[in-house]
Amino acid sequence: MTIKNLDNRGLVRVKAAVFLTALLPFAKLAVAAYADELGANPIEKMTHVTGFWALSFLLITLTITPLRRLSGCLWLMRLRRMLGVFAFFYAALHFATYLVLDQFFDWPAIAKDILKRPYITIGFSAFVVLIPLALTSNDAIIRRLGGKRWRALHRLTYPCAIAGVVHFGWLVKKDLTRPIMFALVLALLLGMRVAYRLAGNRTAHQKAV
Repeated sequence: MTIKNLDNRGLVRVKAAVFLTALLPFAKLAVAAYADELGANPIEKMTHVTGFWALSFLLITLTITPLRRLSGCLWLMRLRRMLGVFAFFYAALHFATYLVLDQFFDWPAIAKDILKRPYITIGFSAFVVLIPLALTSNDAIIRRLGGKRWRALHRLTYPCAIAGVVHFGWLVKKDLTRPIMFALVLALLLGMRVAYRLAGNRTAHQKAV
C-alpha cells in the first residue's frame, strides 16, 4: 500500500482521522464556552469561529479535485463529501448562533437584517444554497438525481464560496487579512478549474479532428 493507492483499511483510517480533526474546532469552542473563556463578547466569538471554519471547510472541499489531479491520489475524492458536510455543519452553527443567541428568534428583526444589511443578505443566501448541497450528499440521492444532474447542482459550491468570502470581508470591515487570504485561495481554485476545463476542451477537440 502506498499513499497514492490506499486500500480500504487505510482509507477508513484516513477518514476517521479527517473526521476527528474536523471536529476539533467545535470541541475547542464547546470547551471554551463551558469554561466561560470566550472573552468579553462570547456571541461574537462563536459567530466568528463558526463562520471561519464554515468557509475554511468549503474551500478545503473545493481543493480536493485539483489536489487529486496534481497528486494522482484518487482516494481523495472519497473525502470530499464528508468535508462538504462539515462545511455545512459549521455554517449551520454560524447561522444558529445568530438566530438563537444573537436575535433570540426575533423573526421581524431577522427579516429586517437580511433585507437591510448586505453582509447578512449575502451570507444568508450562501447558507440557503448550502442546504440542498448538504441534503444531496449521500449515495441514495446521487443515484436518484443521476450523476450529471448531481454534478450540475454541486457546481453551486463555487458561487456559494464566493458569497462566503464577500460576506466575511463585509463583516470584518477593518482587518481584511483573512478575507483577502480566502479570496486569493478561492481565485486560485477557480483559475485551476478554468484551466482544467480549457485543457479538457482542447483535448476533446484534438481527438475529434
